[in-house]
Amino acid sequence: MAARVSSALVSVDFEIFGKVQGVFFRKNTKKTADLYGLVGWVRNTDRDTVEGQVQGQNDRIKQMKIWLQTKGSRRSEISRADFKNEKSVEKLDYKEFKIIR
Repeated sequence: MAARVSSALVSVDFEIFGKVQGVFFRKNTKKTADLYGLVGWVRNTDRDTVEGQVQGQNDRIKQMKIWLQTKGSRRSEISRADFKNEKSVEKLDYKEFKIIR
């Protein structure tokens, strides 16, 4: 049963606070999402944060959340990562991970 839970599809919204604009955060988020086989989107906000949605296998989503909280891009300084609306989904809403400008 644990194997089924870890491969279940999950969707989660995120917002990352700190020095996350102008430091290739979105580019590195896409690169990491692609590496983990995740789909969704990421964009800068007018609040100087980065927000997005990521969807994929539960175990990969957990890895992505850790990356968003602790790593980011080389020049970023993450002060906080908020995750909300996390839920299981039957199918993915996106075909790839995109940077929205």
